[in-house]
Amino acid sequence: MTTNRVTSNRTVRRFTTVAAAALLTGLALGTAPAYGADRAAHLPEFDFSACPTVAELPAGADPGTWRCEVMHATGHLRMGAVDEPLTEPMKITFAEGRVGGEFRQVFGKMTAEPIRVGRTPLTLTSQYGGYSDFLSDDTRRGEFDIKFAIGLAHGPLNLTPSGCSVGSGENAVHLVLKDTHPTRVISKDPLVLAFGAQDVEFAAPRTSGCGPLSRALDRALGLPSPAGANTFDMDVTVAIRTYI
Repeated sequence: MTTNRVTSNRTVRRFTTVAAAALLTGLALGTAPAYGADRAAHLPEFDFSACPTVAELPAGADPGTWRCEVMHATGHLRMGAVDEPLTEPMKITFAEGRVGGEFRQVFGKMTAEPIRVGRTPLTLTSQYGGYSDFLSDDTRRGEFDIKFAIGLAHGPLNLTPSGCSVGSGENAVHLVLKDTHPTRVISKDPLVLAFGAQDVEFAAPRTSGCGPLSRALDRALGLPSPAGANTFDMDVTVAIRTYI
Protein backbone atom coordinates (compact mmCIF):
# COMPACT_ATOMS: atom_id res chain seq x y z
CA MET A 1 0.00 0.00 0.00
CA THR A 2 1.16 3.48 -0.79
CA THR A 3 2.00 6.01 1.88
CA ASN A 4 0.09 8.93 0.41
CA ARG A 5 -3.42 7.58 0.51
CA VAL A 6 -4.89 9.97 3.07
CA THR A 7 -7.76 12.07 1.70
CA SER A 8 -9.19 14.98 3.67
CA ASN A 9 -12.58 16.55 3.05
CA ARG A 10 -12.55 19.39 0.54
CA THR A 11 -15.08 21.58 2.31
CA VAL A 12 -16.19 21.93 5.93
CA ARG A 13 -19.82 21.68 4.80
CA ARG A 14 -19.38 18.02 3.94
CA PHE A 15 -20.12 16.60 7.33
CA THR A 16 -21.79 13.23 6.83
CA THR A 17 -20.08 10.14 5.45
CA VAL A 18 -21.94 7.26 3.92
CA ALA A 19 -21.06 5.13 6.90
CA ALA A 20 -21.93 7.73 9.51
CA ALA A 21 -25.27 8.49 7.91
CA ALA A 22 -26.06 4.81 7.57
CA LEU A 23 -25.06 4.07 11.14
CA LEU A 24 -27.46 6.75 12.31
CA THR A 25 -30.10 5.29 10.02
CA GLY A 26 -29.51 1.88 11.53
CA LEU A 27 -29.95 3.25 15.02
CA ALA A 28 -33.10 5.05 13.99
CA LEU A 29 -34.47 1.79 12.63
CA GLY A 30 -34.44 0.15 16.02
CA THR A 31 -38.14 -0.66 15.72
CA ALA A 32 -37.90 -1.79 12.12
CA PRO A 33 -37.43 -5.46 11.22
CA ALA A 34 -33.84 -6.58 11.69
CA TYR A 35 -32.82 -8.87 8.88
CA GLY A 36 -30.92 -11.04 11.33
CA ALA A 37 -28.94 -14.23 10.93
CA ASP A 38 -31.05 -15.67 8.09
CA ARG A 39 -30.36 -12.65 5.92
CA ALA A 40 -26.72 -12.42 7.03
CA ALA A 41 -26.15 -16.03 6.00
CA HIS A 42 -26.71 -15.03 2.37
CA LEU A 43 -24.31 -12.10 2.41
CA PRO A 44 -21.16 -12.24 0.27
CA GLU A 45 -17.81 -12.71 1.93
CA PHE A 46 -16.24 -9.38 2.83
CA ASP A 47 -12.45 -9.48 3.07
CA PHE A 48 -11.05 -6.97 5.57
CA SER A 49 -7.42 -8.01 5.08
CA ALA A 50 -6.73 -4.95 2.89
CA CYS A 51 -7.86 -2.50 5.58
CA PRO A 52 -5.20 0.11 6.34
CA THR A 53 -3.47 -0.78 9.58
CA VAL A 54 -3.71 1.37 12.69
CA ALA A 55 -0.14 2.52 11.98
CA GLU A 56 -1.26 3.78 8.56
CA LEU A 57 -4.03 5.98 9.93
CA PRO A 58 -3.29 9.72 9.99
CA ALA A 59 -1.35 11.19 12.88
CA GLY A 60 -3.77 12.04 15.67
CA ALA A 61 -6.39 9.48 14.59
CA ASP A 62 -8.14 7.67 17.44
CA PRO A 63 -8.60 4.05 16.29
CA GLY A 64 -11.60 3.79 18.59
CA THR A 65 -13.51 6.21 16.37
CA TRP A 66 -12.24 4.96 13.00
CA ARG A 67 -13.72 2.18 10.89
CA CYS A 68 -12.79 0.16 7.82
CA GLU A 69 -15.28 -0.31 5.00
CA VAL A 70 -15.33 -2.94 2.27
CA MET A 71 -17.53 -2.05 -0.70
CA HIS A 72 -18.78 -4.50 -3.32
CA ALA A 73 -20.22 -2.83 -6.43
CA THR A 74 -21.89 -4.42 -9.44
CA GLY A 75 -23.89 -2.58 -12.07
CA HIS A 76 -23.48 -1.43 -15.66
CA LEU A 77 -20.91 0.53 -17.64
CA ARG A 78 -21.75 2.47 -20.78
CA MET A 79 -18.71 4.38 -22.06
CA GLY A 80 -18.14 5.14 -25.72
CA ALA A 81 -18.78 1.89 -27.59
CA VAL A 82 -18.66 -0.11 -24.34
CA ASP A 83 -22.05 -1.21 -23.02
CA GLU A 84 -21.53 -4.03 -20.55
CA PRO A 85 -22.95 -5.33 -17.27
CA LEU A 86 -20.63 -5.50 -14.26
CA THR A 87 -21.66 -8.88 -12.94
CA GLU A 88 -18.59 -9.54 -10.82
CA PRO A 89 -18.18 -7.01 -8.00
CA MET A 90 -15.54 -4.34 -7.87
CA LYS A 91 -14.15 -4.52 -4.33
CA ILE A 92 -12.95 -1.32 -2.67
CA THR A 93 -11.47 -1.12 0.82
CA PHE A 94 -10.77 2.07 2.76
CA ALA A 95 -10.72 3.51 6.27
CA GLU A 96 -12.36 6.69 7.49
CA GLY A 97 -12.81 8.73 10.62
CA ARG A 98 -12.07 12.11 12.13
CA VAL A 99 -8.90 13.90 13.11
CA GLY A 100 -9.39 17.16 14.95
CA GLY A 101 -13.05 17.21 13.97
CA GLU A 102 -12.31 16.84 10.24
CA PHE A 103 -13.15 13.72 8.26
CA ARG A 104 -10.17 11.89 6.82
CA GLN A 105 -9.91 8.80 4.64
CA VAL A 106 -7.16 6.31 3.88
CA PHE A 107 -7.48 4.19 0.76
CA GLY A 108 -6.69 0.50 1.07
CA LYS A 109 -7.17 -1.53 -2.09
CA MET A 110 -9.33 -2.02 -5.16
CA THR A 111 -9.76 -5.23 -7.14
CA ALA A 112 -12.02 -6.13 -10.08
CA GLU A 113 -12.42 -8.85 -12.68
CA PRO A 114 -11.94 -8.07 -16.39
CA ILE A 115 -15.11 -7.41 -18.37
CA ARG A 116 -15.38 -8.48 -22.03
CA VAL A 117 -16.07 -5.67 -24.50
CA GLY A 118 -18.86 -6.93 -26.75
CA ARG A 119 -17.73 -9.48 -29.31
CA THR A 120 -14.19 -8.11 -29.43
CA PRO A 121 -11.23 -9.84 -27.78
CA LEU A 122 -10.71 -6.76 -25.61
CA THR A 123 -11.24 -6.61 -21.86
CA LEU A 124 -11.40 -3.72 -19.43
CA THR A 125 -10.38 -4.07 -15.79
CA SER A 126 -11.38 -1.35 -13.34
CA GLN A 127 -8.48 -0.03 -11.26
CA TYR A 128 -8.02 2.69 -8.66
CA GLY A 129 -7.19 5.99 -10.36
CA GLY A 130 -5.40 7.62 -7.42
CA TYR A 131 -8.13 9.69 -5.74
CA SER A 132 -11.23 8.93 -3.69
CA ASP A 133 -13.52 10.98 -1.49
CA PHE A 134 -16.43 8.96 -0.15
CA LEU A 135 -17.60 11.78 2.09
CA SER A 136 -21.18 12.42 1.05
CA ASP A 137 -23.23 15.59 1.20
CA ASP A 138 -26.55 16.83 -0.15
CA THR A 139 -25.22 16.97 -3.71
CA ARG A 140 -23.40 13.67 -4.19
CA ARG A 141 -22.57 10.29 -2.68
CA GLY A 142 -18.85 10.63 -3.27
CA GLU A 143 -16.12 11.07 -5.85
CA PHE A 144 -13.74 8.51 -7.26
CA ASP A 145 -11.00 8.37 -9.89
CA ILE A 146 -10.86 5.19 -11.91
CA LYS A 147 -8.95 3.82 -14.87
CA PHE A 148 -9.65 0.81 -17.07
CA ALA A 149 -6.70 -1.42 -17.91
CA ILE A 150 -7.00 -2.82 -21.44
CA GLY A 151 -6.23 -6.48 -22.07
CA LEU A 152 -7.18 -9.42 -24.26
CA ALA A 153 -9.70 -12.08 -23.31
CA HIS A 154 -7.80 -14.92 -24.95
CA GLY A 155 -4.63 -15.79 -26.80
CA PRO A 156 -1.14 -16.85 -25.75
CA LEU A 157 0.12 -13.27 -25.51
CA ASN A 158 -1.38 -10.02 -24.38
CA LEU A 159 -0.37 -7.70 -27.17
CA THR A 160 -1.47 -4.58 -25.33
CA PRO A 161 1.45 -2.85 -23.60
CA SER A 162 1.69 -2.79 -19.83
CA GLY A 163 0.00 0.41 -18.65
CA CYS A 164 -2.35 0.57 -21.64
CA SER A 165 -5.61 1.94 -20.25
CA VAL A 166 -8.54 4.29 -20.50
CA GLY A 167 -7.65 7.00 -18.02
CA SER A 168 -4.35 7.36 -16.22
CA GLY A 169 -2.81 9.77 -13.73
CA GLU A 170 -4.24 13.27 -14.09
CA ASN A 171 -6.33 11.99 -17.00
CA ALA A 172 -8.16 9.36 -14.95
CA VAL A 173 -11.91 8.96 -15.37
CA HIS A 174 -13.43 11.10 -12.61
CA LEU A 175 -16.73 9.84 -11.23
CA VAL A 176 -19.08 11.99 -9.17
CA LEU A 177 -21.61 9.51 -7.84
CA LYS A 178 -25.18 10.49 -7.03
CA ASP A 179 -27.81 8.42 -5.26
CA THR A 180 -30.26 6.28 -7.18
CA HIS A 181 -31.46 4.23 -4.19
CA PRO A 182 -31.27 5.35 -0.55
CA THR A 183 -29.12 3.62 2.03
CA ARG A 184 -30.76 0.65 3.72
CA VAL A 185 -29.59 -1.73 6.42
CA ILE A 186 -29.13 -5.26 5.09
CA SER A 187 -27.67 -6.75 8.23
CA LYS A 188 -26.94 -5.41 11.70
CA ASP A 189 -24.55 -8.17 12.74
CA PRO A 190 -22.34 -7.87 10.80
CA LEU A 191 -23.25 -4.32 9.83
CA VAL A 192 -23.89 -4.33 6.08
CA LEU A 193 -25.56 -1.52 4.15
CA ALA A 194 -26.76 -1.20 0.57
CA PHE A 195 -27.45 1.70 -1.78
CA GLY A 196 -27.49 2.61 -5.45
CA ALA A 197 -25.43 5.31 -7.14
CA GLN A 198 -24.54 6.46 -10.62
CA ASP A 199 -22.69 9.04 -12.68
CA VAL A 200 -24.26 10.04 -15.99
CA GLU A 201 -22.07 13.09 -16.57
CA PHE A 202 -18.48 11.83 -16.70
CA ALA A 203 -16.24 12.10 -19.75
CA ALA A 204 -13.97 9.32 -20.99
CA PRO A 205 -10.59 10.19 -22.52
CA ARG A 206 -8.67 8.52 -25.29
CA THR A 207 -6.58 5.51 -24.43
CA SER A 208 -3.13 6.14 -23.03
CA GLY A 209 0.06 4.10 -22.75
CA CYS A 210 -0.98 1.90 -25.67
CA GLY A 211 1.75 2.83 -28.15
CA PRO A 212 0.97 2.19 -31.84
CA LEU A 213 -2.29 0.44 -30.90
CA SER A 214 -3.81 3.66 -29.54
CA ARG A 215 -5.76 4.72 -32.63
CA ALA A 216 -7.15 1.25 -33.28
CA LEU A 217 -8.18 0.87 -29.64
CA ASP A 218 -9.79 4.32 -29.60
CA ARG A 219 -11.88 3.35 -32.64
CA ALA A 220 -12.86 0.00 -31.15
CA LEU A 221 -13.83 1.55 -27.81
CA GLY A 222 -15.48 4.69 -29.24
CA LEU A 223 -13.12 7.06 -27.44
CA PRO A 224 -12.91 9.81 -26.46
CA SER A 225 -16.51 10.02 -25.28
CA PRO A 226 -17.86 13.38 -24.07
CA ALA A 227 -19.59 14.17 -20.81
CA GLY A 228 -23.24 13.21 -20.91
CA ALA A 229 -22.72 10.29 -23.30
CA ASN A 230 -21.65 7.79 -20.62
CA THR A 231 -23.21 6.06 -17.61
CA PHE A 232 -21.73 4.19 -14.66
CA ASP A 233 -24.45 2.51 -12.57
CA MET A 234 -23.52 0.89 -9.27
CA ASP A 235 -25.44 -1.36 -6.90
CA VAL A 236 -23.39 -1.27 -3.73
CA THR A 237 -23.18 -3.30 -0.55
CA VAL A 238 -20.73 -2.18 2.10
CA ALA A 239 -19.60 -3.95 5.25
CA ILE A 240 -18.29 -1.87 8.15
CA ARG A 241 -15.92 -2.91 10.90
CA THR A 242 -14.56 -0.71 13.68
CA TYR A 243 -10.87 -0.78 14.57
CA ILE A 244 -11.55 -1.35 18.27
